[in-house]
Amino acid sequence: MGVKGLQQAVHGAFSDAVKALQEFTADTRSIERVATFSGLIAEILGRRGRVLICGNGGSYCDALHFAEEFTGRYRKDREALPVLALGGGGHITCVGNDFGFGEIFARQVQAFGQPGDLLIGLSTSGNSENILRAIEQAQQQGLKTAALLGKDGGKIKGKCDFEWIAPGATADRIQEVHMCLLHIAIEAVERQLFPRHYA
Repeated sequence: MGVKGLQQAVHGAFSDAVKALQEFTADTRSIERVATFSGLIAEILGRRGRVLICGNGGSYCDALHFAEEFTGRYRKDREALPVLALGGGGHITCVGNDFGFGEIFARQVQAFGQPGDLLIGLSTSGNSENILRAIEQAQQQGLKTAALLGKDGGKIKGKCDFEWIAPGATADRIQEVHMCLLHIAIEAVERQLFPRHYA
């Protein structure tokens, strides 16, 4: 592929990313749910409840990113907030070996989840068995649940209190929409908990 062909491919990729976001935001119900979802997170963190988040592969990295924006900082300095990305090499290999890979997140929900907390599951296919099991465990323990999905929503579709199915033919486009939603939710939470930062 020559330079011109590569430039066209890159431009096409950016166009696909923009198209996915435009399609997602065209549904006003999606925006309304993000606002309500952010209000729930602010309420939970405001009373020092926990938000747990999990995903596999790139979605695991997105979960880590989301959590560190709360335990570290987003735009301005403020107190650390209790958001935890489930996973960790020792835990995954222990539970995967002893109980099976499908239980890796459910076991941590069992350990850390309290009634009134929130679990967020990320799955670009909607068919990640370990995410579904974590959601089921969370519901048994009285947590609220949310899912950021892709494709047709898979097995997880319709299982959670909050749900978004990101448009996009590939996992990367879906994950880009997921991360955009998560970043905007973080900003909305900060606007509620730390309004002076946005005055």
